[in-house]
Amino acid sequence: MTFDDLNLNSALKKSLTERGFFNPTPIQREVFSLIMSGRDVAGVAQTGTGKTLAYLLPLLRLWKFNKDSIPRILILVPTRELVLQVVAEIELLSTYTTLRVAGVYGGTNINTQAIMLREGHDVIVATPGRLLDLNLNGALKLTLIRKLVIDEFDEMMNLGFRPQLNSILDILPERRQNLLFSATMNPDAEKLIDTFFNKPERIIVAAHGTPLEQIKQYAYILPNFYTKANLLVKLLEDHENFTKILIFAGSKKLADFLHEIVEAKFPETIGVIHSNKSQNYRIRNVEGFQDGTFRALIATDIIARGLDIKEVSHVINFDLPDEAPDYIHRIGRTGRADKDGIAISFIKESEEELQLDIEDLMKMKIEMLELPEDLEISEETIEAERERMGGDKHYMSSPSMKSKGAYQEKSLKNQKVNLGNSYKRKLKEKFKSVTKRSGKQKKTK
Repeated sequence: MTFDDLNLNSALKKSLTERGFFNPTPIQREVFSLIMSGRDVAGVAQTGTGKTLAYLLPLLRLWKFNKDSIPRILILVPTRELVLQVVAEIELLSTYTTLRVAGVYGGTNINTQAIMLREGHDVIVATPGRLLDLNLNGALKLTLIRKLVIDEFDEMMNLGFRPQLNSILDILPERRQNLLFSATMNPDAEKLIDTFFNKPERIIVAAHGTPLEQIKQYAYILPNFYTKANLLVKLLEDHENFTKILIFAGSKKLADFLHEIVEAKFPETIGVIHSNKSQNYRIRNVEGFQDGTFRALIATDIIARGLDIKEVSHVINFDLPDEAPDYIHRIGRTGRADKDGIAISFIKESEEELQLDIEDLMKMKIEMLELPEDLEISEETIEAERERMGGDKHYMSSPSMKSKGAYQEKSLKNQKVNLGNSYKRKLKEKFKSVTKRSGKQKKTK
């Protein structure tokens, strides 16, 4: 099937053709006629399968010009980054129409957004909290909403948006079409559908937990943070194969610390993003990763869902996620649009049970790799690792003279992480003097 087989108008077809889109994905094919018919729909499909276009194409096909300044279509998403992405997608698809779209989200001046909304818009893309704020202060009327989309529903639940969603659904007009899209269909989704939807059609295209076939998955067993950092630097030295890398860290603090280390080795080519960064900083880093300014982007799970970052060659799980399903969403950032991708995970021995959970969910094994012979194995640990060890004196002591780690100075080991410029300069000096030495490795299983 091609997009010519769908009931699209010439404006949408032209926009798709100019972007090189010719064939709809399974979720796009399955839901198109249902949405066009006015039915409520709950669509479940993997990350990276085209869920955004699945609802945008029929909604924009149904859209008709009106002179009112009050929007008819409301799209709810969990993050500011996803608001910007969906708005950009709509703007591209509506290039040859007069459709007006606006995005609203928290973390920026609400008065500026209120002024913008006075211009009148047909489609509003919003995070739930900011939408409610704008509605309560009278800047945004929802009385004419006829189409509601709740995108990345499971991530909304993870971020605690259930109360806001309930409030929004209560104030919207009863006569509307409801569309929900998610990577999972959990009890929260079922409860919301039963309460607010009208006999929805459930479309499940890809079973959750089944990895995309074009993603090759590998893993290394590593003892600690510093050894993982050494391996990451070594992998990134392969500029020919590692061209666009998304790196997931386990926390905001670890993401910042890892960024300082890797940035010292590869100056001005590594970005970082998490919820503690300002809105403008996050936008700049995502855009820099999109346009190639940054070769790698270190992130927490804030962008594991929803964001369509194109042509990611590798996803590296520097830390495994706490839940097995989140692993699926992470690796789904690569291997998109029928292109091959590679996912590499750094796994500690203590995470063996989580690894088994991931493999059980996928119903396949992750291929384990031997560590490079010249990889430096560090005996140092960071504060978080020592805390997990229960404050064992062995892990609190200075590293032995036999340590093969790249970070052996006692002063660095014992001091708290300082993310300021002075620390960055020290790291740069340190990397200049690093030499690769073989260390005794623990064989992988």
